[in-house]
Amino acid sequence: MPADLAGSVVTIGVFDGVHRGHQRLIASAVQRAHDLGVPAVMVTFDPHPTVFFRPEAIPPALASLEQRSVSAARYGIDAMLAINFDRELAGWTPEEYFERVIVDTLHARSVVIGDNFTFGHLAAGTSDTMRTLGDARGVEVITHDLLTDAGDPALGGASAVDHVVCSTWIRDRLAEGDVAAAGRALGRNFTVRGVVTRGAGRGGAALGFPTANLYFPDAQALPSDGVYAGDLRILPTHKDPAGELVGDMPVEVHMPAAISVGTNPTFGDETRSVEAFVLDHEADLYGRKVTVSFIERIRGMEAYGDLDQLITAINRDVSETRRLVPRDR
Repeated sequence: MPADLAGSVVTIGVFDGVHRGHQRLIASAVQRAHDLGVPAVMVTFDPHPTVFFRPEAIPPALASLEQRSVSAARYGIDAMLAINFDRELAGWTPEEYFERVIVDTLHARSVVIGDNFTFGHLAAGTSDTMRTLGDARGVEVITHDLLTDAGDPALGGASAVDHVVCSTWIRDRLAEGDVAAAGRALGRNFTVRGVVTRGAGRGGAALGFPTANLYFPDAQALPSDGVYAGDLRILPTHKDPAGELVGDMPVEVHMPAAISVGTNPTFGDETRSVEAFVLDHEADLYGRKVTVSFIERIRGMEAYGDLDQLITAINRDVSETRRLVPRDR
């Protein structure tokens, strides 16, 4: 823990997606830090603790560490710390966890957590445990109820069904292709980030729709196979694997895009990819780092009998994207 962050207000969790429930914890930590005149710190874990507790059920990630760090800064956090969650840490009792992480490592003055927070071996520690341990060691513990979507217009205005806003619920919506609902729970559009790589080359040559192709490991959450309206953002610069700086744009560039997620069944491809056709833009994006945001589902993935049918479908997708994602938004 950097010395200048000792005595901070700390909010702790995996924060996968940094969704609206997480944002409420962050806002509480930022406000408490402001009141005390100390830094606000977000502590996350990598890898996901499920790796050690339920390795057969490791959830695909909604956000990388980099994305979590960007979101933390956006919402007012002064510093994000990523703790390496290993087998030793997984075996600590709640008391050991509190002493070694909260007291000895973080030197926390105040801790902000959700009511469902668990810690220690086999998740034996709860928010009540944290409060009891905090009282004994002079560490303030602030807990918050879980955020639900009941009656909240920003989350769809549900009134009959009361869903807890959590990372699992968002993954389920993505698995259904409901990126709009996922975006409402996240408080922003669901986004993936990666470097554009070369695909099969059919988009431009055979179809007249050149695409920016991105490939992700199974550990990355993606919407279900289909076509989506969204946008692509070219990041100003990034470092390639050799450490060389790539890109010369002074600011991010945002452009509407028709986005395909899946295996391209018309061509019999087996590798799942994200392919974004950027509207009205012909620059070479290979090797550039981009973010792709999903706004609305247009249709499911289909196999077409010939290229003409596929081109007709893509033209419809582009028209729908223009309607859903105005350039000047």
